[in-house]
Amino acid sequence: MNHATTDPTFYRTPADAAAAPAERLAYVVAFDRAAERPDALTVVDVDPRSQSYGRVVGWTEVPHLGDELHHFGWNACSSALKHEGHDMHDLARRYLLVPGLRSSRLYVFDTRPDPKQPRLVKTVDAAELATGAGYSRPHTLHCGPDGVFLTCLGGANGSDGPGGIALLDHGTFDVLRGWETDRGPQHLAYDAWWHLNQNTLVSSEWGTPSMIEDGLLPDLLLGHRYGHALHFWDLTTGEHRQRVDLGEQHQMVLELRPSHDPEATWGFAGVVVSTEDLSASVWRWYRDGASWAAEKVITIPAEPADPDALPPALRPFGAVPPLVTDIDLSVDDRFLCVSCWGTGELKQYDVTDPSTPRETGSVRLGGIVRRTPHPSAPDVPLSGGPQMVEISRDGRRVYLTNSLYGAWDDQFYPDGVGAWMAKLNTGPAGGMAVDTEFFPHGAEFRGRRVHQVRLEGGDASSDSYCYR
Repeated sequence: MNHATTDPTFYRTPADAAAAPAERLAYVVAFDRAAERPDALTVVDVDPRSQSYGRVVGWTEVPHLGDELHHFGWNACSSALKHEGHDMHDLARRYLLVPGLRSSRLYVFDTRPDPKQPRLVKTVDAAELATGAGYSRPHTLHCGPDGVFLTCLGGANGSDGPGGIALLDHGTFDVLRGWETDRGPQHLAYDAWWHLNQNTLVSSEWGTPSMIEDGLLPDLLLGHRYGHALHFWDLTTGEHRQRVDLGEQHQMVLELRPSHDPEATWGFAGVVVSTEDLSASVWRWYRDGASWAAEKVITIPAEPADPDALPPALRPFGAVPPLVTDIDLSVDDRFLCVSCWGTGELKQYDVTDPSTPRETGSVRLGGIVRRTPHPSAPDVPLSGGPQMVEISRDGRRVYLTNSLYGAWDDQFYPDGVGAWMAKLNTGPAGGMAVDTEFFPHGAEFRGRRVHQVRLEGGDASSDSYCYR
């Protein structure tokens, strides 16, 4: 690559990323659960020196209804520095690719020339995704060595699987093909990440479209039908190499966060719930000789509760499950944030030794029973809880949003989740505190619910690095 023309937000090392200027903008997707108004890509001012700090300063709606914008990501990132054999010299972290989880459409937004006013420049429709890759229900995407990797929950034309990975062209965003060449036993899909220097891709499991569309289905949960395994693949060939079962009771293996150290051979996976006791957990995967293994390193118990205070789905249990629905690993691999959407808690762990995490911080906001208010509005109970979590490159700021997925929101928060975003400031040795000056919520998002956050210039969960 001609480094004279390299995007300055492509950081060669994690340390370079941490030392880069702080983000000034955050991009947040907002969706209308009723599908009566278009979803939108919003822009939030996160610069404390700005007069519009904590306010929505950009808003771009999509042209259709009912997309449910969910996870999204950049067209390019620091891993481009190792994309040998590709013409990447003009590639830049410029476009945000935003899938509609319900519609199977993919929207491409250009954040230049005005980062506060992204422009919709392309739409990839469901038919193109189905014809080109054999998939539907796009969920998570990352810039990778052969193109943009887009994980999908469903099969072609909305069929119920298998889910997998669609490969998109880095520059045109055309659908190239399905990535897998031999999927082995893999059927359920959710997230995918990799260890570039190990030529290994890791994928996780949630469920097919019919398993998630109408909320958490008790029969499937108790029948251990949701995902409970990790899969390891040859990154170059797309061939399945190994399945690691975490145990059928550990239902819904969702977010994957590999170490940012390009020589490391470990990462973390979050598990939503155990059918044994409603606890949630975090697992570490690691290289074990020539194969891969996984071990549970964090267990978060359910919290007892008055059944009358619980939604119908939880009353028989008399407890609130933590429901770990997102995790995020700081760029220096030192701290892991774990969002407990059910109990309304964000936990922070020191993972300097990834095999023995040590809790170093906790913040409560919302929660099924507690409804802990934001400090800036102490008399207003919050619905929803810390869900998507994003850590800044230097690790000093953590951003939260509160919606999980429309049908699941309605099931666990039947009186509504509203819409809010919060920011936490962290200490160099751990610990977190809510920023009382930052709290976009309610009317700020024009009646839409908010899900994932991406930060200007990259963040802790969007880059893989090539050098130490």
